This record gives sequence, structure tokens and C-alpha cells, in this order.
Amino acid sequence: MEVHPGLTGWAQINGRNTVDWDERLALDVWYVDHRSLWLDLRILVRTVGVVLGRQGVAAEGSATMPELRPMKNAAPGTR
Repeated sequence: MEVHPGLTGWAQINGRNTVDWDERLALDVWYVDHRSLWLDLRILVRTVGVVLGRQGVAAEGSATMPELRPMKNAAPGTR
């Protein structure tokens, strides 16, 4: 299923820059499996709170988020 990028998303309101790339991917996959108008509205409302509350702006020990590294359980030849 194809999902177009947007201004915010499930990963952005559930950890933002404090979660590693594997977790962000898992959150994005969860969103694709559960997407609905209600979920999109919930994401928009929660985004306002996350941004205004400055939640998840920087990962511990980092200015922004963990460095992008190869996936831990990637299939051979997909890295």
C-alpha cells in the first residue's frame, strides 16, 4: 500500500527524535496498517501538543536524533 508523506505522522508524535530508526519504521508500518480519518485527526491534534510542549526534540546525548545506521534485522542485500 502506498502512503504519501505528510507534515506529521505516528512516529513524530510517539517519540519524535528520541526513538531509533528501527522503532520509527515500526511506528510507520503500524500507521499504514491502521490508517483512518479518525487516526489522522488524532495525529493532527497530538502534533500540536507535542510541538508546543517541545517533546522529543533531541535524543539523549545527541543534538537531534540517533544516526541512521543499517537495520538490525535487514534481509541480505537490502542494506
